[in-house]
Amino acid sequence: MSSGSRGDARFPYAYEVPTPEGAEGWEEMYPYYYKFEREPGPRRDLESQFFWFQDGMHHGEPLYPLDAIHSMAWQWALSSYNSRTFVVPPALGIAHRVLNGYLYITPIPVTDPNEVQRRAQFFMKRAGYYYQNWNKIFEEWKVNAEKIVKEMESIEFNDLPEFEDDEVVFKHLGYSKSSFQLYENFHKLVLLHFKLWQKHFEMLNLGYAAYLTFYLFCKEKFPEIPDQHIARMVAGIESILFRPDQECRRLARLAVQLGLQEVFLKRLGYEKTVEELKKTENGRKWLEELEKAKYPWFYYATGPGFFHTEPRWIDNMDIPMSFISDYVTKLVRGEEIELPTERLRREREELAAQYKALLKDPADVKTFEENLALARTVFPYVEDHNFYVEHWGHTIWYRKVRELARILVKHGLIKDVDDIFYLNWYEVSQVLYDLCANWAVGIKPAAAFELQSRIERRKKIIDVLKRNRPPPALGKPPEVITEPFTIMLWGITKERVEQWLSGATGEGAKRLMGLPASPGVAEGPARVVLSAEEIVKVKEGEILVAPITAPSWNPVFLKVKATVTDIGGIMSHTAIVCREYGLPAVVGTGFATKLIRDGQRIRVDGNSGVVEILD
Repeated sequence: MSSGSRGDARFPYAYEVPTPEGAEGWEEMYPYYYKFEREPGPRRDLESQFFWFQDGMHHGEPLYPLDAIHSMAWQWALSSYNSRTFVVPPALGIAHRVLNGYLYITPIPVTDPNEVQRRAQFFMKRAGYYYQNWNKIFEEWKVNAEKIVKEMESIEFNDLPEFEDDEVVFKHLGYSKSSFQLYENFHKLVLLHFKLWQKHFEMLNLGYAAYLTFYLFCKEKFPEIPDQHIARMVAGIESILFRPDQECRRLARLAVQLGLQEVFLKRLGYEKTVEELKKTENGRKWLEELEKAKYPWFYYATGPGFFHTEPRWIDNMDIPMSFISDYVTKLVRGEEIELPTERLRREREELAAQYKALLKDPADVKTFEENLALARTVFPYVEDHNFYVEHWGHTIWYRKVRELARILVKHGLIKDVDDIFYLNWYEVSQVLYDLCANWAVGIKPAAAFELQSRIERRKKIIDVLKRNRPPPALGKPPEVITEPFTIMLWGITKERVEQWLSGATGEGAKRLMGLPASPGVAEGPARVVLSAEEIVKVKEGEILVAPITAPSWNPVFLKVKATVTDIGGIMSHTAIVCREYGLPAVVGTGFATKLIRDGQRIRVDGNSGVVEILD
């Protein structure tokens, strides 16, 4: 970071950040358009004009080459809906670049007031149509999103035979069926993946925009209103993203109703629990209900859904079985396992009534009521879409990619199935051409001689990059951060940037400041969770401390007293879920996971955003 006055302080530019020793050549893993330009010239000058921050919320680790297709998909989808489809007045898209394997992003604003006004004409007409027909369009959206997912699921990857079937000749198909379909089906999978991500953002930006309209109105009319109060006025939602957790709770209640609680209290793990349950009629009834829940509700990632390394519930059934056993334990103790949704709805009505009473102009009252009603209508989508794309859709994506990888393993092109993730999607296309064309020729593909060495080199590079995080941001920060999604979703505030610039790590501190995301105060022992695999360590009555949380952690929120995260804003998943589960939460602390240790007693004030270490 450059020295000088605070006004001149900046983060390094991308071209000033060195490559970690041992990670030389990392650039070859990503396409040319996804990397910063290091050489002097117009492109480097353009990129250096922007303030970039590392997207630790969605992509907290170095991007595996094939996993990078997800961020590429959302850059394209989000940006086209913002800038070209709905024509959001003050915002274009979000630019992406990779540095030392990590994804950096920057929102591109519209700064010319005349252009904002021109764009507003398009937005009012187009967004207005969606808002007026929101529920109908959303029902259509769910049908169409599911159709794309199931089309992905229907794709088959079949090995290349010694000879084509007779039908190629006698039905005069006119093409090499087996090899062409293998090559074609991979590209179908890629296109469906991109298409699903286009659906992802069809309504999401509008959902945020409706909430933002209500947010800005409240900030104008009630200058002292906390962000949390605005968020609480739309709490008490029903979201599809909560459905996997609801299924776990339903199955726990059923286990107790059928007198099976002793089996679950033994905590035998999935396989042995199933063996026990098969022995009785009631046990078999319970297993039938489990089967009904699996598809699609257990097609659920343990992380944000963007990495192949994240276990899926359906692939590791010990995960949901552990949550079900937790709920059975609570029920046996006579404890409540339902969400406080009705209480939240009562509280939101009381809060809304209090603020509405402060308005004296009838026109303001009408605007307040209309904006609040729209925000509540659209808000469930802010969470719902995640299930269809990052969870159900990505689970299918990874299953299909691994099916294809098994063929590459069989032909000796890669050593292990997961080696395919060290190739980017267009390299996989090249490898498939190599395989199909040389199968036709009758000789070994070129990939059989050199591909695995490339993969092994990339494995070492990824390991080095994991141990060497680049700066949290790049370039000169703006004097003020006003872009609302940057603040509300990612939690990038002026205070956060100043922490980064000062080099503060919080070492030795006893007090942390973050964003008050969900009200309430709680004290208890901390449980620091750095990855999805560690979530099983969380015990009853602890306070969860994590870089960020994932939707599949929802059952844990009925075990813990409060939540603290390094990353996120008032509209992050952590903030939304903690409000729905009635848990105090402080998000965007910057370095809670570095400062707080397992077992330390901490106090979390979700009203003020303060986290204190008590011992």
